[in-house]
Amino acid sequence: MTVATSLIPGLDDIVKRGDPRRRGEIARAISALFFQDAANLRPDLVDLFDNLLIDLVPHAELTARADLAERFSYLDNAPPHLVNQLARENEITVAGPVLRRSPVLDDSALVEIARLKGQGHLLAMTERPTLSSLITDVLIERGDRDVVRRAAGNAGAVFSPGSYSELIKRAAQDGVLTLRIGQRSDLSGEHLKELLNGTLDVIRRRLSSVVNPARQVEIKRAMAAIEEAARPPGPRRDYSAAQRTVLALHREGHLGESALLGFAKAHKYEESIASLSAMSGIRLSILDRLIAGDRYDPILVLGRMLNLGWPTVRALVLMWYGPNRTPADGDLEQARSNFTRLMPTTAERVVNFWRNRQTI
Repeated sequence: MTVATSLIPGLDDIVKRGDPRRRGEIARAISALFFQDAANLRPDLVDLFDNLLIDLVPHAELTARADLAERFSYLDNAPPHLVNQLARENEITVAGPVLRRSPVLDDSALVEIARLKGQGHLLAMTERPTLSSLITDVLIERGDRDVVRRAAGNAGAVFSPGSYSELIKRAAQDGVLTLRIGQRSDLSGEHLKELLNGTLDVIRRRLSSVVNPARQVEIKRAMAAIEEAARPPGPRRDYSAAQRTVLALHREGHLGESALLGFAKAHKYEESIASLSAMSGIRLSILDRLIAGDRYDPILVLGRMLNLGWPTVRALVLMWYGPNRTPADGDLEQARSNFTRLMPTTAERVVNFWRNRQTI
């Protein structure tokens, strides 16, 4: 028996031997007195109510406890011991409201609960208006997919560098989480690059469509940096003169397969790639990286999509090998066979995929 319960005749007996419904009725009655003038209650009176209710509420029926938790969760001066007790209940219908919003719960209490309770309690915490890094560290460490997604989508949440890195690591396998992180205002340039580097192109495009214009610019810069880092080492090709040549041909109406064949036969790599870029609508930097790889397959795909003849495609393949390498007849025959079997619709889908990479 507490000092508070001893002040009310018969209350101690109700606490010890009363049925849950009776306890709930008394708890509601005492709470009603508290709610009548809650904003003006002195701290000593709040303590008095706290001592009264902490003996009654835990033994009341579930519906009574859940109702009181909901009402107390909105008050700045709710009885602190009672609120902490409610937050630790296993029943999420009781713990949930105070975990979601009660200003009475401090970080130490929330961290303790986050370490001990289940995913339902963690999920409720993610809805708080603000979350310190002390809390989010535990949420990211222990939380399941829904908890982590909800935490990442909370604009009032603060994440430590370690938790941010863990978020991004988990986002590599979770497109929804990628979108939530990508829209955060506190996402640094380095973290954005890290996020995009581990993300599928379809998610990158989706992310670019839902963020604000400033973030879209950041995404373009980050993608350019990622593409630049992925290019093979060695001197970079200068396409400026080739682009001027191709532009002049285009203006004169002479840019087509005949001009491309001439460039390829003359091993004019820059002019050939610039022509393919203009004819296919693929950005030059992307096309350069594709064709500079260790396979000539992109040439076959472009040739089929552009409806080029095999002589032109063959010349481009020979150009890809370079003037100092001569492919075996069998290699060229294999290339011709692969080109012949390639369906135009398949080539079109691949080229569209390459084009989409440049939309963000």
